[in-house]
Amino acid sequence: MTQLPKPMKVLAVDDNRTNLHILQVFLKKLGHQVVIADNGEEAVQRFASEQPDMVLLDIMMPVMDGFEAARQIKAMDTERWTPVIFLSALNRDENLVEGLEAGADDYLTKPINFVVLEAKLRSMQRSLRMQQDSIDALNRLKAISDNVFEAIITINEKGSIVTVNNTVERIFGWQPQEVIGQNIKMLMPEPYHSEHDGYLASYMKGSEAKIIGREHEVIALRKNGNKFPISLGVSEISVDNQRMFIGVVRYISESKQVEQELKANALQLQNYYDQTQNEQQLAMRLMELQLHRSGLKDKALRYKVIPAENFSGDIVAANRSSDGRFYALLADATGHGLTAAISVMPVLAIFYRMTATNRSVREIINELNQQLKESMPVGRFVAATLLCLDTQSLSGEIWVGGTPEALLCDRWGRDEQVFDSSNLPLGIVNNAQLNCQPVEFTWMKESQIILCSDGLLEAENRQGKQFAQAGLHSAIANTSPQDRFGKIEAALHAHLDGALASDDISLMIIDCPTPQGD
Repeated sequence: MTQLPKPMKVLAVDDNRTNLHILQVFLKKLGHQVVIADNGEEAVQRFASEQPDMVLLDIMMPVMDGFEAARQIKAMDTERWTPVIFLSALNRDENLVEGLEAGADDYLTKPINFVVLEAKLRSMQRSLRMQQDSIDALNRLKAISDNVFEAIITINEKGSIVTVNNTVERIFGWQPQEVIGQNIKMLMPEPYHSEHDGYLASYMKGSEAKIIGREHEVIALRKNGNKFPISLGVSEISVDNQRMFIGVVRYISESKQVEQELKANALQLQNYYDQTQNEQQLAMRLMELQLHRSGLKDKALRYKVIPAENFSGDIVAANRSSDGRFYALLADATGHGLTAAISVMPVLAIFYRMTATNRSVREIINELNQQLKESMPVGRFVAATLLCLDTQSLSGEIWVGGTPEALLCDRWGRDEQVFDSSNLPLGIVNNAQLNCQPVEFTWMKESQIILCSDGLLEAENRQGKQFAQAGLHSAIANTSPQDRFGKIEAALHAHLDGALASDDISLMIIDCPTPQGD
């Protein structure tokens, strides 16, 4: 059964009493609780006292304008995201930019289109529900961690304390906020206090582990200076390519019953972790099945996708229709990781379904944009390049929206034609506002088309220099078609020199068809 959106508490702010009353009636009709204010200063006060879920904010008001009110509201709202939507008759670009820089999440011009406002409210409700689900999951995990009998302490490679649970105060006497950011050796008496940094540095360089992976009885130090015996177990994990160490501390003198409860709590934590890992592995397997279709094995195509995390927000797809037309797609969702990967999954299904039946590039772009506009929250979109090569007429169509410009290169790696990124990404505006008309083109013998995501061009080396269009053009200059893909790979590898790219990277090179008999 579909879960109904939870009604929101909305703070509506407008110095025009008539506008404010109409807005209040409209919001209450939709089932929302409404808090009102008629100037920016009162809005800030009401936000602090009422803690609304959303703010609808006029700009031009006495006492304090909407821009300043938004800044103060965002400064107070550090623990959770509260969307702010400006409602104003000001519709110039500079007003929109100033509003977004002040912290606004969206912008509607007056007179208000209430159909659009209702749609935006529903979109914000979905985003807020997702936020609350994440907060609830984190709170459940924190509740488990804070209610075990062990002190759980996480440190980084330098020995600084990153996280602790509440049991640290019971065992060591320090409150959590007093130890986070401090060196772990503050909890150790001499000689361990003086020796710890050297031991950790030696282990990071490859020395044998003396403590990690086993449980030991050691002496610890309380806040009041007293020494006491503990049992310490240390394990190592990798988070976001950073090595972290988790220490689990318990009293040695605890009774057998408490020891059994500790084991049960540890098992509960492990089960929770295992469940999360299993869910991620299942998601990865499902996505692998969607991503690696047989069309990507086409002899006319070479491609590469390098994710910045376990999941990639970049996808590539290729397919030949029943009439022999060759279709290719490169798409890049907002951000990277699991959230971005989920965003592009609907794109694949639509692409393969429509290309199998010889649908035009314009029709496919229309369908993709409509699906993403209806399903994705505000602020999420998908940049894409879609092309179709007709092997019979030796002509093609290409549409570029939000991704870097596509290149049509001749046999020597020179530009025959550059297809600019002149269209909006998919999922931002509706089909009536989106230019879905592709560019038509032809090619010469042994020509190739090169597509890439902005992750390739923005890949930075250790000196902060981007690969950029200059790096791409340098890599393909004076190369033969069969060597071109390898030359780009080698150039990117040399540019990064072991550095990790901060965004997903994708690259496609497509051989253009040649006339029969050539």
